[in-house]
Amino acid sequence: MAPPPPSPPPPPRTSAHDREFLRGYDVTQFDRPSVTVDVCVFTVADGDIEVVLVRRREPPFVGAWALPGGFVGIDESLEGAATRKLAEETGIRDIWLEQLYTFGEPSRDPRTRVITVAYYALVPRERLEGQVRAGAGAAETAWFRIVDGRGGRIGLEAREGGERPEMAFDHASIVETAVRRIRGKLEYTTIAFELLPREFTLTELQQVYETILRRRLAKAAFRRKVLSAGVLKEAKGTRRGGHRPAQLYRFVGRGR
Repeated sequence: MAPPPPSPPPPPRTSAHDREFLRGYDVTQFDRPSVTVDVCVFTVADGDIEVVLVRRREPPFVGAWALPGGFVGIDESLEGAATRKLAEETGIRDIWLEQLYTFGEPSRDPRTRVITVAYYALVPRERLEGQVRAGAGAAETAWFRIVDGRGGRIGLEAREGGERPEMAFDHASIVETAVRRIRGKLEYTTIAFELLPREFTLTELQQVYETILRRRLAKAAFRRKVLSAGVLKEAKGTRRGGHRPAQLYRFVGRGR
């Protein structure tokens, strides 16, 4: 699991001159947009990469599907708001989040000017078993498959039946941005290991890569590259499957 982010630095000291200025400062002289957070939680299951969505209980876009998220409190950090809203709306807790991008199109929210900071997470499916549920503000939760469409567009469809969800706000674009970010980071980071259990085989690791990239990889070349990177160590034991037992490995950067 990736290490937690560093603690924020202490706030800067204000001088006597600053304090005098602030006493007369007019906070109404500039427009103040609202700030929200939205979270993409991805997992891999049955050969697909999936993201959890919540069905909105309240307007705007009542009944549409959205990413878990909501407004940031005045005394709340962005990441604090993201973890709070994720737990409130889906029951998912104690996962590591990485900031994705800031979305600020003026018309993205019909209520008012809203800027959202998006986060994403990669979590093994077994880590979430029995944890995902609809909470405050969500009529229900469901997993949706990531699908590649025409013209290189990335979309979503229901796990059962293949229905395309009606998405609220610009959340379809946020999901697409997150998937492109993850695919790009596979080449130069160890992000794929976040989707694996503590111990795994090289075949299982390759399947994760192929699921995210949506293409087959040459087995021999993939194994040479992974084993030469120095990020794996052999675990005790093997896993039966196929023609012979497969060696189990662990990711050396994982502390769990």
